[in-house]
Amino acid sequence: MRNREAAFMVTARQIKQYEAYLQEQERAGNTVRKYVHDLNVMLAFLDGRPLTKAALIAWKEQLVSSYSPSTVNSMLTAVNGFLAYMDRREFAVRLLKAQKTLFRDEERELTRGEYARLVQTAQREGGEKLALILQTICATGIRVSELKFITAEAVKTGRTEIVSKGKRRPLFLPEKLRRLLGDYQRNQKITAGAVFVTRTGKPVDRSNIWRDMKALCQSAGVEPGKVFPHNLRHLFAKTYYDMEKDLSRLADILGHSSVTTTRIYTAESGSVHARQMERMGLVLTT
Repeated sequence: MRNREAAFMVTARQIKQYEAYLQEQERAGNTVRKYVHDLNVMLAFLDGRPLTKAALIAWKEQLVSSYSPSTVNSMLTAVNGFLAYMDRREFAVRLLKAQKTLFRDEERELTRGEYARLVQTAQREGGEKLALILQTICATGIRVSELKFITAEAVKTGRTEIVSKGKRRPLFLPEKLRRLLGDYQRNQKITAGAVFVTRTGKPVDRSNIWRDMKALCQSAGVEPGKVFPHNLRHLFAKTYYDMEKDLSRLADILGHSSVTTTRIYTAESGSVHARQMERMGLVLTT
């Protein structure tokens, strides 16, 4: 029987094998890359030393001093998954117990006005494609990785099917967005396939959009910490929920498996909650 307390060496080859395993399990490409990155961070920390429970706890403590609890937990999850794959679960470390966030962080919340300034700035500075990308994500609630499903065919029919994380969901395009995308297609002579592509014809990716969005910040007068693609998805979710108050339907639209995830998108800010408390009028004496 193997000594369960014995240390073992983690190698780059093992991580590569685990990467292939995750791909065989049809894990999302971004998830696989994230896990591999986190494992390589751990490998660099070990710096040729064998993996032990004590070493992992020390790495965890280092992470806590540098990252948010959610980031630390995501990195520990990657390592624990690798340990399960290696049949070395005895080395797994506990995740941090994070207090549930009741309110949105207003310093990172993109407002409707700021979103409008970003779109206007993109148009003014000659970025028609970027302006349309911003509006497409914000008007549909799709992930930036799902832009590839916005095709010429989808613009023509007004709907498409998103395939993400092993699930399928229908997506409908607003009529006004279809007209804008149709005009853009005709100008760019795009007759089939993805609407948003690079100069080489490949669908745009997260890094392209992130960089271009950040370049708008100063001209648009929006704090850089608020400007990233996923915040557009959050704005869609908040706007939809404020109108419909249907969390379950919103979860379906966003492609969430659980409404628990969707609640994070629709949480109110602390100042909104404070105003609601004032309006209740339950303090009676003067």
